Amino acid sequence: MNILILGGGGREHALAWAIRQNPKCDRLIVAPGNAGIAGLADCADLDVLSRAEVLDFVQDNAIDFVVVGPEAPLAAGVSDALRAAGILVFGPSQAAAQLEASKTFTKEICDACAAPTAAWARFTDGPAARDHVTATGAPIVVKADGLAAGKGVTVAMTLAEAHAAIDAIFDGEFGEMSVVVEEFMEGEEASFFILSDGTTCLPIGTAQDHKRVGDGDSGPNTGGMGAYSPAPVLTPALQDQVMARIVRPTIAEMARRGMPFQGVLYAGLMIQGGQARLVEYNVRFGDPECQALMMRLGAQILDLLLACAEERLAEAQVVWADDHALTVVMAAKGYPGAYDKGSRIAGLQDLPETSFQMTFHAGTAGSDGAIVATGGRVLGCTGRGATLAEAHQRAYALVDAIDWPEGFCRRDIGWRAL
Repeated sequence: MNILILGGGGREHALAWAIRQNPKCDRLIVAPGNAGIAGLADCADLDVLSRAEVLDFVQDNAIDFVVVGPEAPLAAGVSDALRAAGILVFGPSQAAAQLEASKTFTKEICDACAAPTAAWARFTDGPAARDHVTATGAPIVVKADGLAAGKGVTVAMTLAEAHAAIDAIFDGEFGEMSVVVEEFMEGEEASFFILSDGTTCLPIGTAQDHKRVGDGDSGPNTGGMGAYSPAPVLTPALQDQVMARIVRPTIAEMARRGMPFQGVLYAGLMIQGGQARLVEYNVRFGDPECQALMMRLGAQILDLLLACAEERLAEAQVVWADDHALTVVMAAKGYPGAYDKGSRIAGLQDLPETSFQMTFHAGTAGSDGAIVATGGRVLGCTGRGATLAEAHQRAYALVDAIDWPEGFCRRDIGWRAL
């Protein structure tokens, strides 16, 4: 079959790498793709937020199946346009994508189905939000109520930090948005990935990522500086608890509202004392969690995505090896603040590309025969092994073989589990 993946980051490179291995995949196109993806698929210059442009491309290129990678096309309703035209697509509807696009929507869903989460309040003006924070006290969490590329959340340890975060959101840092202020939850954070076809739910993996930019979880939040899978804190018993108390009630409430959820539900969880509470939902694979997950899942991911899109998840099962994977993100110096683009990355052509070591590209492009950095998070060096320590060693061996003075990474990915 002919398959189109929408997106051009590390998540999409990992999806393309895994899907390409499945014999069902005849032709693979990724739009817009990146320099790494170009080595295994055709890349297309396509506005992935345009329903009309995507639909025309799909019809002109006889695409059988579309996999939507990032959240923005989902929030723009691209999957709805494809489904209306009879195209098989993986990714939730625009209505269901509100689980990520609106913090308020998600909180209201949790309240309606009694899913455990942090206490919250929404504000449409700065003074009221500041007053609430002052009355509540710190630590406290401030969130932009919309899509902010993983950067709209501030875990404020002081009132000054919380007030600054509120001011930044209402000053338009992420566009015109309201603010959701949440109770600060203590514990260990982990990610749980579940496929849903609107009725059936199928867990497909756990991971933990590292949001802070510096070693020891220091510095500002980022889109993610590394991840590993599985997450030891999410024991089988705890996964069962999350499915029973959070995920299945959410899926049932979405169906009750006439917006069945079909796609991957990424549940960010806070775990303390053997109990899990929901931090947030995303409606796509995490980045860099996806890179670690795809290393472990491999070619079977295409069969799982197809079963989800064709509403036959009840027949599907995940075949897990007893293994571990770990991804280290290499980012441009200055990230998550201002950073330079266009620096040359050497050594990539000599790196191994196996089922145990892969370097997934995120913000890269080809320029005069060289690979250059075009984004903040640029590469995802990923290792897989029988133990997390072995996966860690293989991932950092890739990092150390790359010649990129303008880049940096954390050296402690996986520290909690190790």
